[in-house]
Amino acid sequence: MTFVVDLGITLVYFSIFAILHSVAASNPLKRTMAASFPGFMPYYRLIYNLFAVVTLYLFFYFAPKQGHTIYDLPTPFDLIFAFIQLLSFFGLLWCVKYMSGKEFLGISQYFRGKKGIYRPMEELDEVSVLRVDGPYKYSRHPIYLFSILFLVFRPQMQVGYLFMTILIIAYFYIGSWFEEKRLISRFGDDYLNYQKTTGRIFPNFRKI
Repeated sequence: MTFVVDLGITLVYFSIFAILHSVAASNPLKRTMAASFPGFMPYYRLIYNLFAVVTLYLFFYFAPKQGHTIYDLPTPFDLIFAFIQLLSFFGLLWCVKYMSGKEFLGISQYFRGKKGIYRPMEELDEVSVLRVDGPYKYSRHPIYLFSILFLVFRPQMQVGYLFMTILIIAYFYIGSWFEEKRLISRFGDDYLNYQKTTGRIFPNFRKI
């Protein structure tokens, strides 16, 4: 019974985190903030990222820890899984190469605000760019792809870790749907055509 209760508590905590994170990332809230408090928008992304890190930490801190081991791979299989995780980590670095780290973190927005050239209603919390090269040529959300691979290919698997991984993957898929609605609204036919040729998270090998 404790096992089921622990997983239920984890689900509730993660749902709270996901809802807060999604609402804070939503364009309706950003537009409301930009219209009501335009001077705040250069700091929105910085505060949002800090909020995301703190709430994610709180989720992992308070979530029950189910340490029952499902499997612990022997050598050489553990090394194979660890190698895939390493490749996934490099994949994430590959993604970073094709995006503006300062824009993602909110640093560029801060300096544009200091210079008085920030456009709250046009930018909201970032300058959006349609990326279709590099890893984005194979996946519309390559950061999600490499994160999933890193989480799944763990040499040791515990019940709590597996359940959290399932929740995170589900959140990636649900979040990507809302994210793509925003991208379609911003880029129109360009993004619709991009959707036809590139897989959402996992590559569409028939189109490559």
